[in-house]
Parts: sequence; structure tokens; C-alpha cells
Amino acid sequence: MASPDRSSSIDETTITPVRPASHVRQNSLEKHLQHRPDPQELKDRHILLDTNAAPALQAAAQELERQRATDSLKKGLENRPHREDLVERNILPTSTAAPGIQANARELEKHMRADSLNEKISHRPKPEELIKEGILQEDPTSPDKETTQAANDKLYEERIEEEYAKREGGA
Repeated sequence: MASPDRSSSIDETTITPVRPASHVRQNSLEKHLQHRPDPQELKDRHILLDTNAAPALQAAAQELERQRATDSLKKGLENRPHREDLVERNILPTSTAAPGIQANARELEKHMRADSLNEKISHRPKPEELIKEGILQEDPTSPDKETTQAANDKLYEERIEEEYAKREGGA
């Protein structure tokens, strides 16, 4: 078997068309200059600095601004209250649950408190019993019994709510 001549099967033509190099560069440069973003767009994208300082001073000005922000942040962190203070002032929750489930825990606690209050209200004594025990008084100025009963009911509800609020921690 004879080996084929390798030099005849290799194509040695160039891939790019033959043009003067300066012409290609000029067209490319013109094309890029036409699509060049304006200075305000570059400032908006934080590529150019939005400052009136001389270019030689811009780096120093930027570093000073960064240092000022760092110092301000450090000062703020040093002066911030401790977690215990924030919990005491009801800014942070007392819960040690993960942040993702704290909202659910608060909602559950709210429903449990409502259920507890409803249970207590369902077992409360009637206003007539409280009048007999001397906790409520009949209104002697009221001519009809219905008005007295309504006033006693209102006073009763106010006192019960105050008592529940005390027991539930101000809820």
C-alpha cells in the first residue's frame, strides 16, 4: 500500500480575508465609539466616580470616604444596645427560636392567649352573683333595672379585662 502525499491534502489558505490591518482596526474603533456609553451612564453603573475632584485625587478621596463610613459604622456598633436591653424594651423577641419560625411562634402564642382568655371568660360569674358578693354595686340613681344592669355589665367587663391584663403580663 502506498502512502498518500500529505502535502497535497493540507489547505494552507488563511481563515480571515486579506485586508489591510489598519482598515479593520479603524472600522472596529469607529463601531465601538458609536456604541460608547455616555459619562452619566458610567457614573450610574459606578464605573466612573461621580466627583469633581481631579483624577489624581479621586483615589484618595474615595479612600477617605470609605474610611469615614468605616469609622461611622464602628462607632454605631460600639454604641448599640445589648440584646438583653432590646428584649427588655420589647424590640427583640424573647424567643430563642430560629428567625424563620419566630413569626409562627408569636402567632401560636397569640392564639394560646386568646384561647386562655376565652376559657376564663366562659367560666366567669354572672353579674348578679357579683352584686350578691359585693364586688359590683347596683346603681341607686338609675330608675330602671335594665340601665343598672348595663352599667354593671360594663363595669364588670372593665374589671375583668384589667385583671386578665395583669395576669397575662399586660396583654
